[in-house]
Amino acid sequence: MAQKARTKSPDQPNVFHNRPAQKILGYLSNKWNILVIRRLYKRTMRYAELKRDIGDISEKMLTQTLRQLESIGMVERKIYPVIPPKVEYSLTPLGRTLEKPLSVLCDWAVEHIGEVEAALVAYEERKKAEE
Repeated sequence: MAQKARTKSPDQPNVFHNRPAQKILGYLSNKWNILVIRRLYKRTMRYAELKRDIGDISEKMLTQTLRQLESIGMVERKIYPVIPPKVEYSLTPLGRTLEKPLSVLCDWAVEHIGEVEAALVAYEERKKAEE
């Protein structure tokens, strides 16, 4: 399907020319980032709460995800000077701007899961038939 060309106003920079928008999308486009951000919409959480709530994420992946989201300004990490150390994670104002777009994407996924799963099964059947 042909894509409609994007038009821009004279005062709007072409953000796809040097690909900065692609870079930002690359930072955000993995399932762990989306799952962490969605959890933090609800409330501030500690590391163990996030790990327990997400379930199948490894400690290494959760740590990497939180560090990346912090580095791009989506998540704030607050360390309390107590023993044992207490660390909480919350969305920054910038991170909160993702609530609506990610909700639309997640709603789409829920609405179309049957179709996507059927397409995966059909694809695997076609690949087996070709062998």
